[in-house]
Amino acid sequence: MKSAIITGVGVLGLSLLAIAMVKSNPSEASYQQYAVKELSSYVKSNVCKKSLGILDKLINNQCDKFVDAASPQMRDIIAASTERHDFMVFSVYSTELKISDWVPSYKFQTLGAFDKFYTYSAQQN
Repeated sequence: MKSAIITGVGVLGLSLLAIAMVKSNPSEASYQQYAVKELSSYVKSNVCKKSLGILDKLINNQCDKFVDAASPQMRDIIAASTERHDFMVFSVYSTELKISDWVPSYKFQTLGAFDKFYTYSAQQN
């Protein structure tokens, strides 16, 4: 009798967890918003801030503004280059960014669960 109660409570707990995970599996639109924010932050801190001379500093002062203005286009690029694997309780997003032959391409793997995103792989190709 005691083991049946423990088993029942365990099954109920797992069922509630699964329901919570299904309801909190973030959407593809949420991922795009997250990816634009992360990519913008990366470009601002790793591209815009690396300056070598006076001319670079003048250009970099406008870089942050350019990145902010380009957000809608970045969202379109991310949407077109992302594949979502939906497992009901979580999703895995694979994004391959290739803007031009002059700029290195990147591949990102991100897990979406509990209304949050966790990028666990970022590789330059």
